[in-house]
Parts: sequence; structure tokens; C-alpha cells
Amino acid sequence: MVLKAILIGNSDGIGLGTTKRLLTAGWEITGISRSESPVAHSAYKHYVADVDQESYVQILDQVLRERVLDLCIYFVGIGDFFDPLAMDKEPQIINVNLTQMVRTAAIVIPHMVNSGQGHFIGISSLADELLSAEAPSYHASKAGFSTYLRSLAIALAPKGVQVTTVRFGFVDTKMAKGNFKPFMMSVEKAVNHLEHCIRKKPACYTAPKTMVPLIKLRKLMMKMGVK
Repeated sequence: MVLKAILIGNSDGIGLGTTKRLLTAGWEITGISRSESPVAHSAYKHYVADVDQESYVQILDQVLRERVLDLCIYFVGIGDFFDPLAMDKEPQIINVNLTQMVRTAAIVIPHMVNSGQGHFIGISSLADELLSAEAPSYHASKAGFSTYLRSLAIALAPKGVQVTTVRFGFVDTKMAKGNFKPFMMSVEKAVNHLEHCIRKKPACYTAPKTMVPLIKLRKLMMKMGVK
């Protein structure tokens, strides 16, 4: 039996790496992103759409009418440094990172529940635990992202549908911003972790584990008022 997946935001970075890995493993993949994909494969079909466009919803509906999905991964994420004199990007970051993920889940998951199986994965961040003066919208979106999916995992477990929140630290992609990037991992290593999640279906997965003590230390410093 050929496994089928829809990957959202997969034209570069971790999404592109995962697309190639799953195709090599024999999956049938549909990709949706705002850019064309460099992938050319008989088992791959790509659509170009932004997640906040109505055409995105239409594409999702079409794909779900055509097949029963085994897997859906939401890779989409944007972020920028905070500028108090130009806050026009703040609502868009929340919208793309959080609201559109929830909208995607609201479209895909009922189909999975009706079929009695499926796995929804969202790519979050260890930023979900921290306050940030540099990127408040990004951190807030990831906090909401993780909380929503981890709660959804509890709600859907009895329905035969698995939900996984993947919390990465710094990965060597265009999203890795800032001067300090401890324990940054390669895209290939991130895909290795994601492949493990596809196989094992944990409710929550954090990588690299070496980031966890740093996060705890940073939270303690913030409580003590240390910048």
C-alpha cells in the first residue's frame, strides 16, 4: 500500500528535505507552498498558494476529495525582528504561523477522523517557552501553536488520529536569525528527527535535547530580571 501525505510549506528547508526523503521511501506526496518546488518526481504533485489565500483552501479540499491521507505536515513559518515604529508585520506573523495552521487542521483532521486514521504534524519551536523582546509575535505564535496541537493530540487520540508537535531549536535554514545560534543542526539532521516522529508518532518531540537546559536557564534568568 502506498502511503500518502500532504506537505505544506515544503519548497525549501526542512519541508524540501522531508519531501525528498519520503519520496525516496515510496510515499505519494502533494506539496503546497508559496513558491515553485525544485522536485520533479512521478509520485509528487505541487501547488503554488499562500496559506492565507482562498485558493489554498480549495486545493486542500480537492486533495482530500481525491485521497485518504496518512500524513499532513505544516512546515510554514515566518518571523522578523520587532520594530515598534513599524508593527505591520506582527499580525501577519501570528496569522501565518498560528491561525492558518489551525485552519489547516480544521480542514484536514475531520477527514482523518472520518477515515479512522491519520497523522498531523506541526513544526513548532523551542521559542514556544520563552518571552522575547526581539520577536514577540514569533514567540507568541509558537506558544499558541504548541499548546493547540498538544491539546489536540489529547482530544484526538481516542479517534485513531495522532497529532505531533515537533519543537526544533536552531536549524540551518533562512528562519535561523540572530547572532547567537547554539547547537544549530543541519536540515538533514532535522529531517532525521522528523522521520523518527513519522514512524513513532509521539505527541510532542523536542530536538536537540541539548537546548532544553539552555531554555530552562534563560527562563530562570528572565524571572530574575537578567537581560
